[in-house]
Amino acid sequence: MGFKCGIVGLPNVGKSTLFNALTKTAAAQAANYPFCTIEPNVGDVAVPEPRLGKLAEIAGSAEIIPSRLQFVDIAGLVKGASKGEGLGNQFLANIREVDAVAYVLRCFEDDDVTHVEGRVDPIADYETVETELMLADLESLEKRRANLEKRAKGQDKEAKETLVLVDLALAELREGRPARAADVPEDQERAFKGLQLLTSKPVLFVANVDEESAGEGNAYSQRVEERAGEEHAVAVTISAKIEAELATLDDEEAAEYLSEIGLEEPGLNRLIRAGYDLLGLQTYFTAGPKEARAWTVRRGARAPEAAGVIHTDFEKKFIRAETISYDDYVSLGGEAGAKEAGKQRIEGKDYEVRDGDVMHFRTGA
Repeated sequence: MGFKCGIVGLPNVGKSTLFNALTKTAAAQAANYPFCTIEPNVGDVAVPEPRLGKLAEIAGSAEIIPSRLQFVDIAGLVKGASKGEGLGNQFLANIREVDAVAYVLRCFEDDDVTHVEGRVDPIADYETVETELMLADLESLEKRRANLEKRAKGQDKEAKETLVLVDLALAELREGRPARAADVPEDQERAFKGLQLLTSKPVLFVANVDEESAGEGNAYSQRVEERAGEEHAVAVTISAKIEAELATLDDEEAAEYLSEIGLEEPGLNRLIRAGYDLLGLQTYFTAGPKEARAWTVRRGARAPEAAGVIHTDFEKKFIRAETISYDDYVSLGGEAGAKEAGKQRIEGKDYEVRDGDVMHFRTGA
C-alpha cells in the first residue's frame, strides 16, 4: 500500500516533465503543445527510505524492497472541461481513481513555452482547474439527488443517509467551495468518500519553478504557499527541470549535482513526504536474511491491519506481532540483541502500529 497521486494542471505547466522525472521514464511525451498527454500515464516509484538500508545491513538481507507509490499523469485540462471541452470527460473520469490530487502550477517565466491562457498566474491556473472540478461535482450530484430523494421518500434507509451527505457537499459547491470543505461526521467519512467526488480528495500544491528558484522559491511559489495555507493543504516547491536532470544521473552523480546547486535532496523526496503526511500514512518494516522490506500503512492502524498489507490471510489469521522499534533494532544490533535486552514486544490485536516498527507476524492455520 502506498498511494495513487494524480498529477493535474493546465497544459504546458510542467506536468509531464515532472512525471517523467519522478518515474525516471519517458512514458509521457513532454511536448510544447496542449493535450500531448492523451492517455493517463501511470508510473510506479520507489519511496525513498534511508532506514531500510540500515536494517538490511544489520539483518544481512539479500534483497532490499522499498514501498512503492503510483503517480498518474493526467491529460491537461482547460476551461470548459466539465462540459466536455478539450479532453474534459476523459480527464474527469481518470481523476476519480486517485487517492490525492497534485496541482502542478507554473511558477516560471519562459517565452519558449507557451501558456494556454497567455500569461503566468499560478493562482488563476489553480482556480481554473478547481472550478472545473467543482462544476463537474455539482452537475453529478444534482443528477443523483432526484433519484435519492425519491428513494428516501420510499423509506430507503441507505438513500436517506446518502442524501444527507449529498446535501452537505452541494451546500459547499453551490457557494463555490470544494466538497472537501464540508463538515462531515467522522463516522460518515468513508460513506462520503464513496460519493467519489473530484473535489473531496486531499490536494497537494506543486509549485514548478525555474532552476534558480529551486532552493528558496520565488514570488510565484510564495503565492502558491499562501493559497495552500488558506486551503489547509500542503505546498511543495520543485523545479521539474532539475528533477528531469537528476533522473538521468546515478546516485553518486545526483548527490554531487544537488550539492553543486545547493539542494539537500531531490524534490521527489519532499513530494512523497508531503503526500504521506496529507494522507496520514506511515512506514513499518520487516527484516531478515531473505529481504528487508518497507510497508505502508495508515496512521492509527492496528496490528492485524498492518499484517493484512502483506497478505489478506495474515489479517484474518492474526495471532500476535513481535515488534521492535527502529531505534532499538539499530542500537542493539538487530533482533537477537533486542530480544536479549528485553526490547522486543509481543503485541496483540489492539496494538496501534508506530512509524518505524520492525515487525514479525505470527498467524494461525
